Amino acid sequence: MANAQDHPIKKVMIICAKANLEDVYAALVMANGAVMEGIEAKVFFTFFGLDAITKKQMKRLHTATVGNPGLRMPGGLPFPTLLGMLPGVEAGVSAMMKSQMEKLDIPPVDEFLELITAGGGEIYACKLAVEMFGLKKEDFSEHVKDIITIGQFYELAAGEGTQIIFV
Repeated sequence: MANAQDHPIKKVMIICAKANLEDVYAALVMANGAVMEGIEAKVFFTFFGLDAITKKQMKRLHTATVGNPGLRMPGGLPFPTLLGMLPGVEAGVSAMMKSQMEKLDIPPVDEFLELITAGGGEIYACKLAVEMFGLKKEDFSEHVKDIITIGQFYELAAGEGTQIIFV
């Protein structure tokens, strides 16, 4: 059996299809970690994940409070899904999550995109989803390199040592 040194990861292709804080930040943390380790990183935002790179929405991301089995209340008790449906609860949980992230010095989305691209990472928007939602190139962060098809995404993924990660 070959070890990791025989077949190192050379490139990660990360797909983000959701706009909740936990999925967007998972994609951004992995991409930033890759560029910091000298691994080529490309992040492809599709469907609702486009909110993370859309100027109007990128600062309005929330934590999902309904249907999120991993969400816990202070003290570790499971967060009741029904509670998440009450007005203001999702905003409150999202504010708490953002506060915890600030304490850990985790940058906001726009700064994270800047860190990733400054390190050589690339950010892409899905052409199909862009057309579905009636968006244009100017609706996106300046860090979005291009709006591409899934075929173009696969072309970018070509090469030995590539991992495709879906968050």
